[in-house]
Amino acid sequence: MRLQPAAGWRSLLYSTLLLTGAWAKKDKPSVKANKFAFIPLNVNYFDDSDVLLFQDGINHNVYRSDSAGEDWKLLESIPEGKVMELTMHPYDKKRAYIITNTKTHYKTDDRGETWKEFSADNLATVFREPLTFHGRDPDRIIFNAMDCSGIFCEELTMYTTDGFSKKAKPLRLGTSGCHWAVSTELFDTGSPDFNADRILCVVKGRFSPWRKDYRLLISDEFFQNKKEFEPDLEPGRTVKGIVNMAVVTKYLIVATSAEGTDEMALYISDDTLKWHRAVFPHDHKLVEEAYTVLEGTNYSIQVDVMTSRPNQPMGVFFSSNSNGTYFTRKIEHMNRNTYGLVDFEKIYGIQGIVLVNIVDNWEEVEKSGAEKKVVSKISFDDGRTFRSLKDDKDEDLHVHSVTDLSNSGRVFSSPAPGMVMAVGNTGKTLKGYEDGNLYVSEDAGMTWKETKLKGPHKYEFGDQGSILVAVKDAGLTDEIKYSLDHGNTWDDVDIPNGLKVRPVQLTTTLDSTSLKFLLEAVDDAKPNANGYIIAIDFDDMHERQCEDDDLVLWHARVDKDNKPTCFMGHTQSYRRRKKDADCFIKEKNFKDPQVVSEPCACTTLDFECDYNFVRSEDRENCELPVGVPMLVPDGACKAFDKDTTFKGSSGWRKIPGNDCKPTSGPQKDDPVDRHCVDAVGQPSSGNIEVKITPHKGQRFISKTYLERTEISSGSDETILMRTEGGVFMSTDHGKSFDSILEDAEIQEILPHPYFNDMVFFLTSTRTVYYSTERGKNIRKVKAPLPPWTDPHYPLPRMGFHPKNKDWIIWTGAANCDAQGGCHAEASVTTDRFDNWKTLQRFVGRCEFIKESESIFHQIPPEDQDPDKGRDKLIYCEVRERESNERENNPLKLVSSDDFFTEPPTEHFTNVVTFATMSEFMIVATKDDDHQTMNFSASADGIDFAYAKFPYGFVVPHQMGYTVLDSSTHSVFILVLVNKEENLEYGSIIKSNSNGTFYTMALENVDTDRVGYVDFEKMFGIEGVAMVNVVANAWSKNFDNEGKMLKTMITHNDGAEWDYLPPPKANKDGKKYCSGSLDKCALHIHGYTERTDKSHTYSSTSAIGLMLGTGNVGEYLDRKKAGDTFMTADGGITWKFAKEGKYMWEFGDQGSIVVLVKDRSPTNEVFYTLDEGDTWIPHKFSEEEMRIIDITTVPSDNSRNFLLWSSGLNGGDLKTINLDFTGLAEVQCKLDQNKNDDAGDYDFWQPKHPKLTDDCLFGHVSQYYRKKTDRKCYNGRMIPHLHDIKRNCSCTRQDYECDWNYERQKDGTCKLVKDMPPPDHSLFCKEDKSRIEYYVPTGYRRIGGTTCQGGNEFDKSEAKPCPGHGDEFNKKHGPSGWGIFFAVTIPIIVATGVGYWVWKNWASKFGQIRLGEQSSFDGEAPYIKYPVLVVSGIVAVAQAFPLLLASLWRSTMNLIGQGRSRRFTTRDSFARGRGDYAIVDEDEGELLGDESDEEV
Repeated sequence: MRLQPAAGWRSLLYSTLLLTGAWAKKDKPSVKANKFAFIPLNVNYFDDSDVLLFQDGINHNVYRSDSAGEDWKLLESIPEGKVMELTMHPYDKKRAYIITNTKTHYKTDDRGETWKEFSADNLATVFREPLTFHGRDPDRIIFNAMDCSGIFCEELTMYTTDGFSKKAKPLRLGTSGCHWAVSTELFDTGSPDFNADRILCVVKGRFSPWRKDYRLLISDEFFQNKKEFEPDLEPGRTVKGIVNMAVVTKYLIVATSAEGTDEMALYISDDTLKWHRAVFPHDHKLVEEAYTVLEGTNYSIQVDVMTSRPNQPMGVFFSSNSNGTYFTRKIEHMNRNTYGLVDFEKIYGIQGIVLVNIVDNWEEVEKSGAEKKVVSKISFDDGRTFRSLKDDKDEDLHVHSVTDLSNSGRVFSSPAPGMVMAVGNTGKTLKGYEDGNLYVSEDAGMTWKETKLKGPHKYEFGDQGSILVAVKDAGLTDEIKYSLDHGNTWDDVDIPNGLKVRPVQLTTTLDSTSLKFLLEAVDDAKPNANGYIIAIDFDDMHERQCEDDDLVLWHARVDKDNKPTCFMGHTQSYRRRKKDADCFIKEKNFKDPQVVSEPCACTTLDFECDYNFVRSEDRENCELPVGVPMLVPDGACKAFDKDTTFKGSSGWRKIPGNDCKPTSGPQKDDPVDRHCVDAVGQPSSGNIEVKITPHKGQRFISKTYLERTEISSGSDETILMRTEGGVFMSTDHGKSFDSILEDAEIQEILPHPYFNDMVFFLTSTRTVYYSTERGKNIRKVKAPLPPWTDPHYPLPRMGFHPKNKDWIIWTGAANCDAQGGCHAEASVTTDRFDNWKTLQRFVGRCEFIKESESIFHQIPPEDQDPDKGRDKLIYCEVRERESNERENNPLKLVSSDDFFTEPPTEHFTNVVTFATMSEFMIVATKDDDHQTMNFSASADGIDFAYAKFPYGFVVPHQMGYTVLDSSTHSVFILVLVNKEENLEYGSIIKSNSNGTFYTMALENVDTDRVGYVDFEKMFGIEGVAMVNVVANAWSKNFDNEGKMLKTMITHNDGAEWDYLPPPKANKDGKKYCSGSLDKCALHIHGYTERTDKSHTYSSTSAIGLMLGTGNVGEYLDRKKAGDTFMTADGGITWKFAKEGKYMWEFGDQGSIVVLVKDRSPTNEVFYTLDEGDTWIPHKFSEEEMRIIDITTVPSDNSRNFLLWSSGLNGGDLKTINLDFTGLAEVQCKLDQNKNDDAGDYDFWQPKHPKLTDDCLFGHVSQYYRKKTDRKCYNGRMIPHLHDIKRNCSCTRQDYECDWNYERQKDGTCKLVKDMPPPDHSLFCKEDKSRIEYYVPTGYRRIGGTTCQGGNEFDKSEAKPCPGHGDEFNKKHGPSGWGIFFAVTIPIIVATGVGYWVWKNWASKFGQIRLGEQSSFDGEAPYIKYPVLVVSGIVAVAQAFPLLLASLWRSTMNLIGQGRSRRFTTRDSFARGRGDYAIVDEDEGELLGDESDEEV
C-alpha cells in the first residue's frame, strides 16, 4: 500500500528545508570579534577540533573556546592567577596540561572540557620545558622540577607512567634536562622494553658540579638504586661537558662543549647505544651558540653553521647522510639573525623542496661589515642544486623568511598540497618587509604570481588550500581579504563594529583542513592596548561540498612533458580541488591530504655513502677519509697477509626509507673485495720517528702551543714560533714549519687564555692580526691606540673575558705627543675590534673579573637592568689625578658592571696592585701612617673583607709579597722577610676558606730578588706541594754561609711539612746514606732556578708522577752536581732516574716520560713506559746538539715531543720532532661503568705518608692509571678520578692551626702569648643559616678535607648562633625516642635483674653472710610485692613528663609541623693550578697576572 499524501508531504518538507538552507547561506564569511583587556598569549588548537586554549599572561589565567574562537570562557576549575605555562600534549590530540607556580597542576584528556589536579613534591622548573613526553605512550611523561628552598634553585626530575593519575615519582637529582629515548614517534631503540622505559638525562659530574663536567646518563629502570650507565660517545670513552640533548625525527642528538674552546661537538645515535660524532667538512666547525639544527627529514639531519662574525651572521647549510655521520655542504652564506634563526624552510608534505635566503654580497659583509643584500633560492632535489625563484614575468623573486617572521608556524607552506604564499619583491635583492607584496605559488614554489594585494600581509591556508586568507600587516586595518581561486581574485569582509586593529597572528587548525580561521590582533588604545581574537568562519558560505569531478591529481614534481618524476624512489602526488571549482572540500573529520605515490627504478640518486665513507671531490664516488678504519665483518682478517681479502662495503648504500625498485644486474651497494691490510692496517712499527728542522735566526724568541681541546675538530698539533727570522707555524708538532705574516713586523704572539683556537699577533702600531682557527685564516684589524710598551711601567696590553671571546680590553698609549708623555688608556670591545668604548684614562691594570660559576640556578630579578651585569664587571687601577706624575698621585681601584657608562664604584685608594686567582681576588694597599701594607680579599669580586695576618706579622711597604695559589679554598701568600740580594727568603701564610684570616704555614721559604718562590703544588692531586726552605736562616753566620736549602713536602695543604725520603738505592744499587731525614733526605731544585718558568715537576694528566733534579744529603747541592729523580706515588717514595741533570716531559697522559740532558751536548734521549722503573735510550742524531728545551702540548697528552736546539752563543737553531706513535697501535680499553675491572687501567689511590688507610684530604680517592705492562696508548683524555670510595674519620692531618695559634714542635697548636683567640661567632654572620659555632680549640679544618667524625680537633663546646637558639636546643636536646628508650630500657633491665635476684637471692650467693642486710626473700608476699610495685610507679612517674614531651615533639616532626634541621655542604674536589702573582720589592707591582687554571 502506498501512502501518497504522506509521501507527498514528506517530499515537500524536504524540498522546503533545502530551499530554506540555501536561502540561509551567506555570500561572505561570518566574522566575530572578542575583546580582552590583555593580549592573549600562547593560542593553541587541540588538533582535529575547533577547541582552543590561550593564556592570559597578565593575570595568569587560561581561557577556552569550543567554537573555533567565536566564544571564550575562563577556566573556572583552575585557581586564578596561578598559571605559569600551558602545554599541549604533542602526541595526544585531547590532552593538555596547565603548570602553575605551586606544587599542584592540572590536566585534561577531553580537550579541556574537564580538568583534574595532579601534584608533585617540587615546583616546576623555569629553566627549561617542565614536561617532556613519550613519543608512543601518552601516559609516560617526565616532569622537570626545581628545589628553591635555599637561596638558589637546584634542578631535579620526576616522572609518571600513568598520566599523573598518581603523584609524580622522583627520577633523579642533579639533572639538567631528561628525555625519553622514544621522544618522537619515529625513534626506535630496537627493543620494546627500552622503547617503553629508557630515559636519558644530562646530569652533573660524578665529582664536580661544574657545567664542563656534565655527563649523559641512561637508565632503563628510572634511575632507581643507581641503575644507570654512561654511554661511550667516543670509541672506548665517555664524553663530559654535555650541553644539550634533543630528539629530532629518528635521531638523538647530544651537543658537548669543553673548556678552552667555543667549538662544540654533536654526537648522533639512532638507538641510544651506538654513537658517532657528526663529521663536517674540514673547513667548518660547530661553534657554541652558532649553529642551528633545522627541520630535518626521516633520512637526514639539517644543520646551519654560522661562519661569520656574530654581528653580521651568515652560515653554511649542511645535510647529513641517513645516520647523521657525515655532513655535506649544500649552500653557503645562508642568511641568519643574531638569535640563531635561519632563513630556511622545507615545503610541507613534499619531499626534497627547500626554500632558503642567502647573502649575495657576503665578501663585502665579511670584510667591511656592509649591509647584507639577501636573495632567495629554492631547491627541488633536497639541496643538491638551487635556483632562483621566478614570478610569472620570469623575474627573480625574493621573499621574507624566518628571520623576518611575521606570523606563527611555517612561513610559506602548510598541509595544503602545493600551495605556497610569501611576502616579497622582484629585483636584484630583497627589500624591506614594508616594501613587499603578497605572492602565491600553486606548484610548490616552481612558479609564482603577484596577487592584487599590495603591501605586506599576514596569510593563511584553509580547506586544504581552497581558501586563502590575508590581512594587511602595515598599521591598523578594518578588513580581511580572502580568495577562493588560489589567489587569482580576492574579496574582502569587514571586521565587525568598525574595529581597526593591528594584526598579530593569523592562524587556523594545524592541518589547514578547517573552514575557520583566527585573527589575533591589538588596537591602539592608550595607555594599554586591548587584545582581540577575531573568528572568521567560511562554513556558512554558499559553496557546496566538492565531488570527484571537482578534484584534480596534482603531481609534486614533473618533467618537461608534465609527467611525474621520482624522489626517494617514488613519485608524489595529491588530489586537490580545482582552483575554479565552486565548492569546498569540507573535511569534517579534519582528515589530512593523502599522498598518492608510485615506486620508481633505482638510480644513483637513491644511494648515499655508507657508514664512514664520504663523497669524493667530484661527488662521483664514496671514499674512506684518511685515518678512518673500514668496518670488517666478524671473523674476517684474523690472520692475513698483504693479499688477503674480505667482502666489504662498496662505499654505497641505499638511503634508508628509499623505496626504489632494484634494477637487474649489479647494484651500487653490492659488497666488494677489500684487502685486510687496508682495513686493519699494518702493525705498528715499534720505532720512534725523528724529524730535524733548521730555522733562521739567533734565538727562539717565543714558542706557543695552540692545543685542540677534547671536542675540537681536526688532528693538528699547532705551534707558533718567533725568531729574528719571522713568525713560523707548524700544524704537525714541529715536523714542518711554514712562514706566516711575512710582511708584518710582529712584536708579540698572544694566545687567548680562555679559548685555545684564538691567537693575536701584535705589532708596534694599531694594526693587529688574529686567527680564530689556531693560526689559520689570519685577519687584520685596527686597535683604538698603539699598544702600551713602557718597560718601566709594564701593563698587560690585552685583557680577555673568560666566557665571551669577542670581549677584549685593550690598553694603549694615548697622547704620546703631549708634554707629559704617553698615558695608558683602556678601551673595551664586545665585537672583536669592530667597535670600541673608552673605559678609563691614566690607568694601571684593567681586568675582567671572572664570575664564580654557581652549581645552582638563580632566577634573575624582573627589574634587572639589561645594560648592567655581573659578566660586565671590570676592575681598573686608575690614578687619582689624570696625570702621569707618581708622587702624591696614587692608584685607586674602581669597578663597573656597565663598561663605565655610569661613574664607577671606588673600592680602595693608595693601591699597590691586585691579583685574581682561581678562587679569590686579593688587593694590596699602602698604609702610609703605619708604613705597612694591607690586604683585602674577595671570593666573588664584589664584597671584600680585610685580611688579618698572624700576630706580629707586619708587611712593610718596601718588602715584596707573592700570591702563590688559591686552588684549595685557601690563599697562599709569601711575604718577603729578608730582601738582601742572594739571601732572600720569606714566610708562607695561608688563609681560611674566605681569604680573611691567615696563619703561618711555613717560615724561611726560598725566594729570589724578582719574587719567584720555590713553591709548587702537585697537579692533579689535592693538597700536595713542595718547597725549598733556607735551613740556616737563623744562623749567625748566614751572610757568609749563603743559603743552605732543604726540600720539604706537604700532603695536607700546608698543615704539616716533612723532608723527602731518599730513594732506596742509587744508580749502583747502593744505599745513599743513613740517619734521620734531617741529615739524609732528597732535595730538589725549585722554581727559582728554572730557565723556563712554564716547566713543572708534575702534570695534570700524569696523576701521581713527579720528576726533579737534585741530590741526597743534608742540603741541596749545586744543580750541575745533581741527578734526576722520579716519584710515581705523589712524592711519598722516590727513585733514581738518571745520573746528571735532565729536562723532562710527560706524554700520553704520563704513559710516556722523556728525558734529555739539560743544555749539554747530546744526541740521545731516554724514555720510560713503566713509570720510571726502566729507561730506554734512543739516538735522535749522529751529531751532538745543545738542547735548550723539550716541549709537548700543554695537556701532556700527545705522543709527539719537540726538542729545541741552539748553539752555545746563539744561532744554529733546530727543532727535533720525536714521534712515539709507532710504539703502540691500539687504544687502551676503559670501562667507566665498572668498579672492579677497568680494562687496561689500574685504580691508584693517593694517601698521606703518616696514615695507613689511604686517606688524603679526608677521603679515599681512586684514579685511573694505565697498567705499565699494557702495550696500548691512552689517546683521548681519560677522566682520571674514578671514584671517591669513602670519607675517612678525622685525624690530626685534617687540621691546621687556627688564627693566632702557632704550631709547636710536637705538632700541637698553642695560642700566641697575650693574643686573644679568634671570634668564631663571626661565622654566624657570614652564614646566616648556621645554627651554632664552637669555642676555639686552636685547630681549624683544612679547607678541602671531607673527613667525618673521628678526632674532630676543631670541636669543643657548642654555642648557638644569634636567632637560632630553638634549632640549637632541638639539635642538642634529647630526642623523644632517646628519652623513651633511656627510661624504658633501664626499667626493663632493672625489672629483669630484680626478678633474677629475687629468684636467686637465697641459693646463689653462698651461706656465709657477714654484715649483710636481709633481702626480700624472707619477707612476706604482702610486704615484698607492694614495695616492688611502689618503686616501679615512682620511677615511671618521674620519667613520664619527659617521655610525653619527647614523644609529642617526635610526632609533630613526623607530620611536618616541627622545625627541620638545615644542612649545608661544600664541594671539596675543585682543583686549580697556582700561577705566580709577584710584587716587586721596590715598585710593589704584580709581575704575574695569569689566573689559576682549574685542573
